[in-house]
Amino acid sequence: MAAPKKNASQAAVQGTDDGSPRTPKPASKLEFSKEQELNALREMLLIRRFEEKAGQLYGMGAIGGFCHLYIGQEAIVVGMQMALKEGDQVITGYRDHGHMLATGMEAKGVMAELTGRRGGYSKGKGGSMHMFSKEKNFYGGHGIVGAQVSLGTGLAFANRYRGNDNVAVAYFGDGAANQGQVYESFNMAELWKLPVIYVIENNRYAMGTSVSRSSAQQDFSKRGASFNIPGEQVDGMDVRAVKAAGDKAVKWCREGNGPFILEMQTYRYRGHSMSDPAKYRTREEVDKVRHDSDPIEQVRNRLLAAKVSEQDLKKIDAEVREIVNASADFALNDPEPDASELYTDIYR
Repeated sequence: MAAPKKNASQAAVQGTDDGSPRTPKPASKLEFSKEQELNALREMLLIRRFEEKAGQLYGMGAIGGFCHLYIGQEAIVVGMQMALKEGDQVITGYRDHGHMLATGMEAKGVMAELTGRRGGYSKGKGGSMHMFSKEKNFYGGHGIVGAQVSLGTGLAFANRYRGNDNVAVAYFGDGAANQGQVYESFNMAELWKLPVIYVIENNRYAMGTSVSRSSAQQDFSKRGASFNIPGEQVDGMDVRAVKAAGDKAVKWCREGNGPFILEMQTYRYRGHSMSDPAKYRTREEVDKVRHDSDPIEQVRNRLLAAKVSEQDLKKIDAEVREIVNASADFALNDPEPDASELYTDIYR
């Protein structure tokens, strides 16, 4: 494939082709309007309450298999979605419920898939890690560590091949960042200037091993340096910082400059999955992050400072809880798939 022509923006940022690193300006501080704050609060609350309910259903035995909760990391996907437009694609790994909800997938369909029911997004056959929605441009939900990075790069290749201005966002964690296919994807994406944003959700512990023990390069924003891919570290607990960095990365990709890496520094409050007791960290550590950096409380406190009443905020939470409770009721009462579904949707 022939290399694309450089536009004015590329020339200004890239300079020569001598392989020297490209250094776009850091994202500037972004302040939200009251409407943006309220929207961010609602979206993050929806994810938080949904995941709490999913944890309850798992404890009841209504959800089987693996179940990875997104509690604590909500600001990342909510902030990134605020930077995207219709047609942009999202793909992630197995900690995926929050991404589904943020892209607009219905809570009922997601919860029904978790419980293995007909009304689930994969007809009850995919479970927690394997849900998709072509209508919402959500491409999974993948159980293989790091697999979504190559697939997300493929989505970006399709965008470039079709000549549209859509951007693909591939989410993965600090653990997956050490997988080989990630770097093969980086190389191809930079070589062909593919419009893909690699969002590394660094929650410090991967599947249970701290970054300091598992990663030689702990600044994940530099993981693309040898491929000449620019990157930036972002406070992944602040939805405004995420939105600002997302705006910058999206602009970079839409202008034809190639891929961009965003390291979102975040924290998961629960274990790696529901079966993980998370004994590799202290309760005090988790409580400190909750107290000092919780993404929802940050927005809530700013709204209170902006004279939004406590009653109005409680009303939003009540509306969200009603949606989540309805999704749980649906997921517990919807029929299971017919046995004949074993033979459908099979690639031959």
